[in-house]
Amino acid sequence: MNRLKKKKQNAGVEVNGNGSVTREPDCGRKQKLAEIHQALINDPVDIETLRRAAGSKGGLLTDELRRKVWPKLLNINVYELPHKPGRDVRENHKDFNQVVLDVRRSMKRFPKGMRASERAVLQEQMIDIILEVLKRTPQLHYYQGYHDVAVTLLLVVGERMTIAMLDTLSNHHLRDFMDPTMDSTKHILNYLMPILEQVDTELHDFMIRAEVGTIFALSWLITWYGHVLSDFKHTMRLYDFFLASHPLMPIYLAATIVLHREKEVKKTECDMAMVHHLLSRIPQDLPYELLIGQAQDLFDQYPPSLLAKRAALQPRKSLSISTFQAFQLATLHQRPDSVLKRLTKAQGSSTSRQASRYSGLEAALPQERGQLWGKGNRMVKMAVWGLSATLGAAVFAVAQTAMDWGPEALLQLF
Repeated sequence: MNRLKKKKQNAGVEVNGNGSVTREPDCGRKQKLAEIHQALINDPVDIETLRRAAGSKGGLLTDELRRKVWPKLLNINVYELPHKPGRDVRENHKDFNQVVLDVRRSMKRFPKGMRASERAVLQEQMIDIILEVLKRTPQLHYYQGYHDVAVTLLLVVGERMTIAMLDTLSNHHLRDFMDPTMDSTKHILNYLMPILEQVDTELHDFMIRAEVGTIFALSWLITWYGHVLSDFKHTMRLYDFFLASHPLMPIYLAATIVLHREKEVKKTECDMAMVHHLLSRIPQDLPYELLIGQAQDLFDQYPPSLLAKRAALQPRKSLSISTFQAFQLATLHQRPDSVLKRLTKAQGSSTSRQASRYSGLEAALPQERGQLWGKGNRMVKMAVWGLSATLGAAVFAVAQTAMDWGPEALLQLF
């Protein structure tokens, strides 16, 4: 832990081409807001500045900014969002029953005080969103905890944007968790102990003797901590950081949390059950800004390429890691929303002129339906965003142990 503490901690960060981040002084809220706004209107969009803002102190500051920046971090065109799922999305879907069961149990992930009728609407949207994303890419397999990612996005960006973001994340950052078995997930968890060994050999050896393994961090990793944090503002802050970072950043954050609690761990009886019980429950008062900075420092000092040389990490190839560089480069050539809007209108006008060449109602009706649907969609987005803004931060469930994920999940890890 001493080696981690020796590195100077500053408030800001700068994202490099390999997904790492370099520290720089905090610029202040007003200047940060101005820099984010300028980055969004630059042509092409200044993705590096947006990544730096998402990783620096305070993250993206407001839900309004998250709705603008999160799509850019994932290379999503806000004017080409997928349509809302149809009724047929639930028909004959192999994961339907499990998705419904998990979503029904997610009541504590919604803001305290939300009316039951409002929550029920969002839960129905969650079911459709998850099934729609899985239907789009049959190679993806649902896992328990996937709904925790979906609900976090839904509460911030609304239904259609959640489909787009969850689809992108499922094919990149979360891809290793969506294999038919948990072998790839175990592979990612295997990065944790080598990180601890590099920083604090004594702590690492203690955990090896206790035979605690890494299952305690399973729900942290596959839900991006959404399942274990009770304060929604902390969840959103971590999502800012993870969306702007390498796919393995959640496991580096897990390492910093364990290192932060080293004294507690070492005072615990060197027993698997005792150590697992301690670590599986994340304290709700952790200094998240400090831990985010330390996680980035660890990533810079001990990048995945260095850790992957260890024997335990060699057998499998991570799809999330192998596709990240190409994904990151693709985000650098995005046009600002103002340009995208103008291009979309121009494309729409061209389509309308072509349609006018055809006679009668056959050409007119599709255009009319599209206009009506667009108006309805804007109303839905305004309602969801307004709800998120007025209700404020949610109070979520206290951290659960790895047993929450069911014996069928645990059996696959051994």
